[in-house]
Amino acid sequence: MTTLMESEEHKALREAVAALGNRYGRAYLTRTVAEGNHPAELWSEAAELGYLGVNLPEEHGGGGGGIAELSIVLEELGAAGCPLLLLVVSPAICGTVIARFGTGEQKREWLPGLADGTRIMAFGITEPDAGSNSHRITTTARRDPGTGDWLLTGRKVFISGVDVADATLVVGRTEDARTGRLKPCLFIVPRDTPGFERRQIDMELHAAEKQFELTLDDVHLPADALVGGGEDAGLLQLFAGLNPERIMTAAFAIGMGRYALARAVEYARERTVWKAPIGAHQAIAHPLAQAHIELELARLMMQKAAHLYDAGDDAGAGEAANMAKYAAAEACVKAVDQAVHTLGGNGLTREFGLASLATAARVSRIAPVSREMILNYVSHQTLGLPKSY
Repeated sequence: MTTLMESEEHKALREAVAALGNRYGRAYLTRTVAEGNHPAELWSEAAELGYLGVNLPEEHGGGGGGIAELSIVLEELGAAGCPLLLLVVSPAICGTVIARFGTGEQKREWLPGLADGTRIMAFGITEPDAGSNSHRITTTARRDPGTGDWLLTGRKVFISGVDVADATLVVGRTEDARTGRLKPCLFIVPRDTPGFERRQIDMELHAAEKQFELTLDDVHLPADALVGGGEDAGLLQLFAGLNPERIMTAAFAIGMGRYALARAVEYARERTVWKAPIGAHQAIAHPLAQAHIELELARLMMQKAAHLYDAGDDAGAGEAANMAKYAAAEACVKAVDQAVHTLGGNGLTREFGLASLATAARVSRIAPVSREMILNYVSHQTLGLPKSY
């Protein structure tokens, strides 16, 4: 069973990461985004302190922890106003997949760099016509009959951080020789591979991590680009990455919600109208208290999901990770909205910096899986209701 109380080690990690985050803060991230840069200083210092690779194996330079520890890192950086989105992608998804399923050579080549922050890996799954239906992925890989190498063709959209990534872990499909049916496989595609092109997507969302559309036109990959070297574990590999993605998205949302709520509480204590701080009025205080409660409840589910995943219970973690992501996204959106509302007109100013979080919070309901698809999962898998599709 998961404990309701954090260990002393986790408390110490939380305090240490919070201290790092508070030295950078929201102003640092806002400036970085305005300059069109990546938060390289924060990324490097977090790496030096061992936070980026806290979930990766010790024998490959990591901290030997799990997603529970990495989610603490992301949540606390978010609560300080400077979350690192690529923590979700590089160590959590790609690092986890390679650590669990990669060949010895793939682990030696990639894990030390992912752990110390000197290498970054993006994750490419979403496609223009597939949406949430991974069974409609059309990026396909076929063997070159002459060399036995791979030829990868397809398109991906909304892929984060490709411009700073050394490689992208691309989800494709290969044909099963026995059945002729397509099955998922994961490939490591270095950024400078011929035929691997990227185009930045113009987003209303202002973030340090840019979004890209990828085009793969008969990208030639060596045989050892296939994660694990075999073609039979693709589905397991995929879900080994997707569960941590959901848990870490929950951490991102909880951290963001905590940051917004803290700014609103601070304002409500100091802003005085009619002789009393506005936080003394229940119309202000109760919604903020409710937001705090919902963020705390979401964190409990996130901790449960991380515990189950780190314990090797992939099935249990799948249900809990989806629930955690759903609960955290809902709590985050409500917390940010209430924070902006608490500040009134000031909530829309650049000075207070909360309005920009409204768009970012909304993303947590959409990505990496929509709230409706999570409700589908729970209704089908947990409640046993019939599918509608």
